[in-house]
Amino acid sequence: MTTTSATATPAAPRGTPAAAPSARRGARAAALVQRHGTLIALLAVCAFGAIRYPEFATPENLLNVLRQNSMLGLVALGMTFVILTGGIDLSVGSLLAVGGVVAARLSPYGTLAAVAGGVGAAAALGLVNGAVVAKARIQPFIVTLAMMIAARGAALGATGEQSVRVDAGATGFAALGRGYTPIVLLVVAYATGWAALRYTRFGRYVFAVGDNEEAAKLMGLKVDRVTLGTYALSGALAGLAGIILAARLGAGQPVAGTGWELDAIAAVVVGGTLLTGGQGGAGSTLLGALLLGVTFNLFNLEGSITPWWQWVLRGGFLLGVVVVQNRLQGKVRRDG
Repeated sequence: MTTTSATATPAAPRGTPAAAPSARRGARAAALVQRHGTLIALLAVCAFGAIRYPEFATPENLLNVLRQNSMLGLVALGMTFVILTGGIDLSVGSLLAVGGVVAARLSPYGTLAAVAGGVGAAAALGLVNGAVVAKARIQPFIVTLAMMIAARGAALGATGEQSVRVDAGATGFAALGRGYTPIVLLVVAYATGWAALRYTRFGRYVFAVGDNEEAAKLMGLKVDRVTLGTYALSGALAGLAGIILAARLGAGQPVAGTGWELDAIAAVVVGGTLLTGGQGGAGSTLLGALLLGVTFNLFNLEGSITPWWQWVLRGGFLLGVVVVQNRLQGKVRRDG
């Protein structure tokens, strides 16, 4: 396009040398914002909260924000792996409920049995998702939508639509939802996920499949195994989040996690991971989850914003982030 413009008008050749560096600088700036925009936004929101609300920066409030969002953070981490492969998992909210109900039902047999049962049940259902996507070649949206409905129905049917109380003597299980434990579990999960994506063969395969599945097959990668692994991991992390929620509430609730799949996708997208796959990471998702959590905390501190208007603001915020990301990505590709 530049060559055509240069031959069309005499003045273009004199302007071209100055325009090209300017475009490259703009592309570099756009790339910088695209990579670190979530962190910049998180710091800005925290600064605003600290200035406007005296109680925001208190240790109690900040720890509460981390605890409240630890469960969504775990679900979003599993979603990150799935989205990096170019897939989607709409069943995570229902799998969270399954994990919590199974763990609560097994709590009389000890914390280890409860955790293993809850995580295992959700991971098994996630594996079913992956198997159908990989082997039957059905779109992930349809497969996981079907699992979302089926798993929720199974949780409601198995419990008679009633909450399953955690055994009163299961003090070890109850501790999973209290104090610093949810935060520690979140940090360990994200550190492990970040290291897996950055340093392991499985992580490289995840990016390769999301970038170009056909090219990954031609390279000899076992794409089906990668798909199975990511959906099983997504289910396992959703189950772990359900266990923490059951420990916090003292009961496994079959209606828990309703709508969490959308919040998890929002955290992943806000963090900068592309829904088309192949670009993003665990660290960016953690920042996205924290940004959403802090923003919603500010809504609550404001007090005058009703829950319904909070939903409107959340939707507008997510749409705005996606629009900005798309424009930045287009500028990087066009001028970079």
